[in-house]
Amino acid sequence: MANPLLQVFTWWHDCTIGTALYTFRRGIKLGTDDQGNRYYRDRKDDRRWVIYKGDIEASRVPPDWHAWLHGLSDQPPSEVPLPAQPWEKSHRANLSGTSGRYLPPGSLPKGGKRPPTTGDYEPWRP
Repeated sequence: MANPLLQVFTWWHDCTIGTALYTFRRGIKLGTDDQGNRYYRDRKDDRRWVIYKGDIEASRVPPDWHAWLHGLSDQPPSEVPLPAQPWEKSHRANLSGTSGRYLPPGSLPKGGKRPPTTGDYEPWRP
């Protein structure tokens, strides 16, 4: 990291000093994913963690590493990779809160005009 003060006072750009020290002292690196995230465990294998490359965004963890992090698999994907499934899609960034977010028809940023109903809706009347 370029600025050590950012590492001391922020956590959203990189790992904190405490995480870096813990990783240096007790972490065993098991592998990296295609986005450059690094995965570690401690010597007893009772703690597992990820150090993100770039912005910290949990949706950037691939499914096979997610399963290992949460204890659903004992072997990390660097040792026993999971087979790719035909229904899996490639990663897309989480666009919530950005200009690329999903806006349904009729939302205020899209003009607030809903399309007319098709007749399949009946309001409840007491």
